[in-house]
Amino acid sequence: MDSYSHLFSKDTASFFRSPVRDIFKRVDLNAIYSFAGGYPSADTFPLEDFRRIMSDVIDRVGAKAFQYGATQGVTELREALSARYGVPMERIQITSSSQQGIDVCTRILADPGDVILTSSPSYLGALQSFRSYRADVRGVEYDSDPDRFAEAYAKAAEQAVSEGKRLKFIYSIPDFQNPSGETLPLEHRRRLVEVARRYGMMIVEDAPYRELRYEGVDVPTIYSIDPDITVHLGSFSKIMAPGFRLGWIFGHPDVLDKIYVCKQSLDLCPPVFDQYVAAEFLSGGSLDRNLSASKALYRAKRDIMLNELEQNMPAGVSWTHPEGGLFLFLTLPEGFDSVKFYDTALDAGVAYVAGSFFYPDAGGRNTMRLNFSFMTADRIREGIRLLASLISG
Repeated sequence: MDSYSHLFSKDTASFFRSPVRDIFKRVDLNAIYSFAGGYPSADTFPLEDFRRIMSDVIDRVGAKAFQYGATQGVTELREALSARYGVPMERIQITSSSQQGIDVCTRILADPGDVILTSSPSYLGALQSFRSYRADVRGVEYDSDPDRFAEAYAKAAEQAVSEGKRLKFIYSIPDFQNPSGETLPLEHRRRLVEVARRYGMMIVEDAPYRELRYEGVDVPTIYSIDPDITVHLGSFSKIMAPGFRLGWIFGHPDVLDKIYVCKQSLDLCPPVFDQYVAAEFLSGGSLDRNLSASKALYRAKRDIMLNELEQNMPAGVSWTHPEGGLFLFLTLPEGFDSVKFYDTALDAGVAYVAGSFFYPDAGGRNTMRLNFSFMTADRIREGIRLLASLISG
């Protein structure tokens, strides 16, 4: 066959490649200074706990751990999440990764052309999912003033309505946002709920980094402000290990029922053995012990990166100071093109993600995202110094 193009669905024209994944294909991450991915440190994977828990699961559950399971998730894991977060069982759905949570929410809520509002910049993986369903994604810039912040979202909603578009949901990463690392203040969260209520929209609250706070105090979730219009997404990838591919959704039972049916056509059920392991990891105390060590490690790495940026970056470069999470965001002088600069950096042995990939309108070409969780402290120091010298020219 000469070409398959006439066989592909219309949706495939809306797919776009992740520049992060393309980096992984192109180079060995261990051979360069990689600030590109969102990889947690392998030092945070509690191998001895996993070995013990896996053995205990096999002894206790036996072959059941390797059989098909319920689409909504293993009961023990949902009970453990309910106990930890105070959410009723009927409002909990287990997913095969939080990325699947984003995807199923988009799939059940958005038709081609429907409007999704999100921050600008926003998580690349979410933008990929939204566009794969041919949604109309519109970015809204952050404002530190809650009134102007709410007004910007309301203005974007009004514009969509005036065009005859249907509004579906607001996508937000309120805790240690990817890519910026910043946290949405409580009053901004309340105003976001007010806008969503006013225009009959849902809010998809993506919270994979929420447990990774290194300073400051926790801010109430958007879900806690209004659980009936908010779908809250959580993940084990950053607090346990990404290889388990497990996440969860908190939401109204009517919404979860649609997700339940949708998932039956995707994976039938989340990985069963992994769920039993995760349930024991939560209920047996391993999660809290591991979180304490992980946060200490990541806090130290964040501080090293911030110090190296302060000591080495040229004038005109600024960056965020995240209170948690895995990323910070650099803004370079106007005219600097981080997309064009990328090959220069990679050829020299250092990788980042150009900020424009996180903007729905492809703006922010003078920005870049840096990850501080993956590399060792010494390699963070060396990598930032190399990146700074390249930027300085």
